[in-house]
Amino acid sequence: MKKIIFLLVVLISNQLLFSQTENTPKKLTQKGFAKIDFLSIDMPIIETSKEPNMGLTGIHYNLFLGDEFYTGVGLYGSIAGIRGGFFTLGVNAGLKKYFSNKLYVDTGFHFGGGGGAGALDGGGAFILPHFNLGYDFKNFSINGGWSYVNFFDGGEIKGHQLNVALEIPLDFEYSDYKSAEKEIDLDHFNNTSWNQNPKRNSLMVHFNNLKVLSKAKSTDDQVLEGKTIKLAGFEYTSYLNKNWFTFLKVDGAYDGIRAGYMDVLLGGGYHLSMNRNRTNILAKFGIGAGGGGGVDSKGGFLFYPDLSIEQQLFKDIYVSVNKGYLLTPNKDFYTSSFGVGIKYYIERNGINTDNATFTKGKFKGFEVIVKQDMYFNAKRMDAPTEHMHQISLQINLDLNKNVYVAGQTSFANFGNAGAYGEGLVGAGLKTNPLFNDSTSLFAQLLGGAAGGGGIATGQGLIIKPSLGFDYELSTTLNLRAAAGYVKARGGELSSPFINLGLKYNISFLKLK
Repeated sequence: MKKIIFLLVVLISNQLLFSQTENTPKKLTQKGFAKIDFLSIDMPIIETSKEPNMGLTGIHYNLFLGDEFYTGVGLYGSIAGIRGGFFTLGVNAGLKKYFSNKLYVDTGFHFGGGGGAGALDGGGAFILPHFNLGYDFKNFSINGGWSYVNFFDGGEIKGHQLNVALEIPLDFEYSDYKSAEKEIDLDHFNNTSWNQNPKRNSLMVHFNNLKVLSKAKSTDDQVLEGKTIKLAGFEYTSYLNKNWFTFLKVDGAYDGIRAGYMDVLLGGGYHLSMNRNRTNILAKFGIGAGGGGGVDSKGGFLFYPDLSIEQQLFKDIYVSVNKGYLLTPNKDFYTSSFGVGIKYYIERNGINTDNATFTKGKFKGFEVIVKQDMYFNAKRMDAPTEHMHQISLQINLDLNKNVYVAGQTSFANFGNAGAYGEGLVGAGLKTNPLFNDSTSLFAQLLGGAAGGGGIATGQGLIIKPSLGFDYELSTTLNLRAAAGYVKARGGELSSPFINLGLKYNISFLKLK
């Protein structure tokens, strides 16, 4: 009798274990790498005057499609020369081919849009192919070689140059997007591949005021000292361990000066928690690129020291207050920064944690969208009205099956407005899948900072509602199309628009 009972217990336990494993979404791994590169571009002669080379640095993230081919997105900004505020956004495609354990060839292509700082960028569209030789040090690799840049839509920036790059393997784990919003008790993950240490990230939307302290002048000789530049932006943080973290911060001006100022900062910091993790103090230091909107930031290279205090509002949501400085190395542009933000912390893709307050795991949807916008009859400050095109990158985080929050950055690439750019945040609503689960409809409202390229956005604040649909191409890829309207506050930009793009969607495991 005891043997029969023991056999039944074993069978039932195995069945329960099988059911838990069967019902737990599968963990997948996407191989990829982050890349920082630099190239020194020979600038065109303007009225017989030869200016210094423009030093461009780029931040990229690429996904491997198989063992050798890759694709991704990248953002460039000026950090040397006299064109501070020159920014671009684009897409990458390439091939990495190893011919020994350490040596490889990297050949690829970047297409994008952007410009700024009075450069001869035309409509903003450009190509940037490269052919590099690299050496793999296992935890990172370096490569360098030939590249060519051409702002081909009416621009005069073109030429051959050398480039150098640092690459870091950066894979990520995920599950199918159809698993989004599935909630499971943590003990169901014990015998699965999700039983590992979680990774910690945070997302923050913030508003900052930059009080100009130096005797800086704008590019048209207006005095900036004493002025306050109002910025809106977002910050993404990735923790290396309990205390040390890296961050990427992007801001755009919406008031205080004419539209067009932007900065992109990359750095690291130290996180100190107290009051049972309800209060945090963060010390940060970043470097990056910034300028535009008449701000003369010289080559564009910036330092950013900062101190923040955070207080918990809800379990994963904190309010942040920060005080810091943003300045060029020689203090030609020197500001005091003060701001507030709302931060959302995420413990993801693992359940092995000492925090006993976590009892469940919930899969959250995450979407990355690359698209091409067309603004009909975009009003200019001086030039004749014409259509304007831009390349856009949007990131969505699902709050539930039908509501998401979004961040978007865009840069003009056709239509004689190469210096125009946007940095927007907002939210959207979407339907459950329709028509044999192939299509969903959505409505979203974005708002934020925009300017440059002679587009009439006033001091830079715009709103941008739209309606559209997603059509499923594969488990991770959708076709996305939308139409909407963009309106500038204090400017004459008031245009309908359409866009078409691709959406990459996955889900990740979040502890709750």
